[in-house]
Amino acid sequence: QVQLVESGGGLVQAGGSLRLSCAASGSIFRLNAMGWYRQAPGKQRELVASITSGGNTNPADSVKGRFTISRDNAKKSVYLQMNSLKPEDTAVYYCNADVTYYSGGIYRQNTYWGQGTQVTVSS
Repeated sequence: QVQLVESGGGLVQAGGSLRLSCAASGSIFRLNAMGWYRQAPGKQRELVASITSGGNTNPADSVKGRFTISRDNAKKSVYLQMNSLKPEDTAVYYCNADVTYYSGGIYRQNTYWGQGTQVTVSS
């Protein structure tokens, strides 16, 4: 079983910064791509940014130049540095990881989600 635990959400004024962290634990052979998604009330969950195991990043257009995704493979963690926050960034942010694990004599792959952390940006 794999668990993703997020931290770092909270309330911040517009223009402020927050740093989200997500740590993976469990029976992990390899952490592949990881990412951050968000879901605002009444809206669909959307990709904020993703990062490959090699460090290539793919931020959404709406956060380019403001948010930075990074990872520490040794710590099995992914981070999201959020600067110049806007009220429209208010959402629940979810960590996502594509994981390869060993079970039943073979390697398997699955996608896991964290429980979400609330980010609220006041105007």
